[in-house]
Amino acid sequence: MSMFKWDVVDPAPGESVLPRQRLPWGKTIGLGAQHVVAMFGATFVFPLVMGLDANLAIMFSGLCTILFLLIVQNRVPSYLGTSASFVASVAAIRALDEGNDSSYVTGAILVGGLVLAAVGVLVHFAGAGLIHRILPPAVTGAVVMLIGFNLAPVVAGVYWPQDQWIALATAAFMVFAAVALPGFWSRVAVFLALIFGYVLSYVADLLFGPITSVLGGATEATEHDRVSWAGVEAASWIGFPSGTLADGVSVVHGPSFSLTAILLVLPGVIALVAENTGHVKAVAEMTGEDLDPYMGRAIGADGIATAFASAFGGSPTTTYAENIGVMGATRVYSVAAYYVAAIVAILLGLCPKFGAIVNATPGGVLGGITVVLYGMIGLVGAKIWVENNIDFGNPVNMVGLAAGLIAGIGGVTLTFGDDFELGGIALGTILVIVFFHMVKGRGDHRSGSGNVTRNLSHPDYDGGVDDVASGGPAPR
Repeated sequence: MSMFKWDVVDPAPGESVLPRQRLPWGKTIGLGAQHVVAMFGATFVFPLVMGLDANLAIMFSGLCTILFLLIVQNRVPSYLGTSASFVASVAAIRALDEGNDSSYVTGAILVGGLVLAAVGVLVHFAGAGLIHRILPPAVTGAVVMLIGFNLAPVVAGVYWPQDQWIALATAAFMVFAAVALPGFWSRVAVFLALIFGYVLSYVADLLFGPITSVLGGATEATEHDRVSWAGVEAASWIGFPSGTLADGVSVVHGPSFSLTAILLVLPGVIALVAENTGHVKAVAEMTGEDLDPYMGRAIGADGIATAFASAFGGSPTTTYAENIGVMGATRVYSVAAYYVAAIVAILLGLCPKFGAIVNATPGGVLGGITVVLYGMIGLVGAKIWVENNIDFGNPVNMVGLAAGLIAGIGGVTLTFGDDFELGGIALGTILVIVFFHMVKGRGDHRSGSGNVTRNLSHPDYDGGVDDVASGGPAPR
């Protein structure tokens, strides 16, 4: 059967449309457009906070989605939007020195994509069990947590101060929208918050006039409008992404390479492995199909797509939970809808005026969105722990992960000679993995050291004495 031949179905309400099926083209196009809306907010926000071009990001999200679908042979429905996993690493790279411009950012991400592709090849031939042995849930949760919480200074030092009241209002709206709005609307809370903050900033300009604050990348406060559409008016309606980024690098550019920058992005690969694994498992559960044979393909495809986008100055990619939500809500898992979404995204990427509107997003709006998003990224790590019943009474988990978390979140560094420094997320990830595996299988939570950590996490634990007294099992 051809990869591009779908069985046309018209299911009764509540029935599923499987990946190799499709609705009539009119409905399929509508669903494809809905997938574009679902990935909108995050796909645009993350390039902006990484200092890359949003127009180029949306165009490559479409191209990379098609690439992904081809590699997985149309068996794993997915949309590849801009990844948040590298945001903290990019912030760390830009903080190194003035020489680490956007070309070093995309160069490091390109290498990260190739590493992810290599992991996909290993998983394809060795099986998904390889991931769980090297990166068990305790380790994956810790790495995801330190990636998210490491971004707190970016919000506090760059975006929030540009307009604190707009930031606060945008954050409040996003929290409300994500929880209180029904169904599909809650899944596009980022996009809605972007619109809300944008409109609120425009109204504030009309009512209160310009604001005086320090813009991102500047060192002194200046008076400026919250919303400036000078770039929008100058942009063309049709054309390839062009112009220069804030650091003077061309929007479309080739990569440069630095070992320090590369080491900073590698922890993001761990997060992407976890994201892709979770995505494939979620889709398999929803569709009832066995997708384990495609796990390695999915991971490798995301790596290749990330490397492909970064080679031209684009943003890194990942499978999007927002689009899984759309599939779950509609019960339409048709890959054909994702091809439509990819084509729509490419067309939007070829509209410079559309990109200019996105790039004009006020800093205060980004502050409100990122203060919620970055916290959510960190809490995903805690979610991984909870879902996998990680016991922090066990010293292997508590002590084995502790040092890496503090080193990564706190920005601890190790200096080697005069030219090389290892710190932040990179050092934290290394410590988490090395320390955990160093003690894995050695810890005994019945020992004295185990009782110390158990008392910290479970102060009422009595070693099982009450269990025995009440007829329960004796402690093992």
